[in-house]
Amino acid sequence: MTEMQHLNSEFREQDKPTNVLSFPAGAIEGLPADADMPLGDIVVCAEVVRTEAKEQGKTAEAHWAHMMVHGTLHLLGFDHENDSDAAVMENLETRILTENGISNPYGESLGESLHET
Repeated sequence: MTEMQHLNSEFREQDKPTNVLSFPAGAIEGLPADADMPLGDIVVCAEVVRTEAKEQGKTAEAHWAHMMVHGTLHLLGFDHENDSDAAVMENLETRILTENGISNPYGESLGESLHET
């Protein structure tokens, strides 16, 4: 958890651990023109995810899936800096997860945000 707190502090100026961080790949020198461009890296803090899952009454597997979807959407350019963007991102997360057999991570209300990233 200390490592995630350090990353969150360094890259987001929030001195606390968080559940997931995404780091876009950007340009990669020497990558062949016909190569698929990697999206980037997703860092997940297992301890935070485990604690959140328990607190939120979710299975660890479902919460891990949510964090991976959440992180991937960030790499694709989605964000939740304002209510409108958060609603779009949360609706996408819910649709992706439910289409794959995982319950709505936000419960009944999509307007309530349960993540800190």
